[in-house]
Amino acid sequence: MKIVVIGLGNFGMSLAVNLSNTGNEVIVADHDLEKIEQIKDKVAHAVAIDATNENAYQSLPLKNADLAIIAIGEKNGAAIMSTAIVKKLTKAKIISRSASALEDTILEAMGVDQIIHPEQEYAERFTKKINLKGSIDNFEIDDEHLVSEVEVCKSLVGKTIQESAFRKNFNLNIITIIRKKQHTNLLGRIVDKKEVVGLPTPDTIFQMGDILVVFGKDADIKKYLKNYASSSIN
Repeated sequence: MKIVVIGLGNFGMSLAVNLSNTGNEVIVADHDLEKIEQIKDKVAHAVAIDATNENAYQSLPLKNADLAIIAIGEKNGAAIMSTAIVKKLTKAKIISRSASALEDTILEAMGVDQIIHPEQEYAERFTKKINLKGSIDNFEIDDEHLVSEVEVCKSLVGKTIQESAFRKNFNLNIITIIRKKQHTNLLGRIVDKKEVVGLPTPDTIFQMGDILVVFGKDADIKKYLKNYASSSIN
């Protein structure tokens, strides 16, 4: 995709580099020449502009863009002004960062496609990870449901998924299993490498060290992790 990112704070900078590294054509803009210099070799094109000046946007390929992301985080109205200008100049999908509830209201009224709150969203995800003690990583689907990586309980090792009645006992669906397997690298050294088993079958046998990628409710994942903790003690 051709993506324009406006605003190179910590969030905008990281987002632009990651989007570029995953094969997108990324064009970035910011008023800070130092930031432009810092990122220019990591994206397709970097331009220094005043995001509140409509004429400055002529240097950006907004008409040909698939997506425009306004990542400005300052609470000075610049993100709103930038969004208004971009909305006027392109039919691309627009994602805009909001710094307050008032900005949310204005952006909703402007009809942007998506409003993001990076700090709040990260904090909520990190809080979920802390509260789900024992989980390795989580991806929130909605307020109740998660995709979570959890270690296999010792009590399950050696059993098949069918024998364990996993879904019945834990009310969770196993999406896949991640296993460590030993490989010999180019230097002849034996190293551990994570491999995805794929879609598990009822005959899949749990092995020590398995990481289960499960889908279910927050409360059910907590119950499983409590079971895991008690299983580890015994």
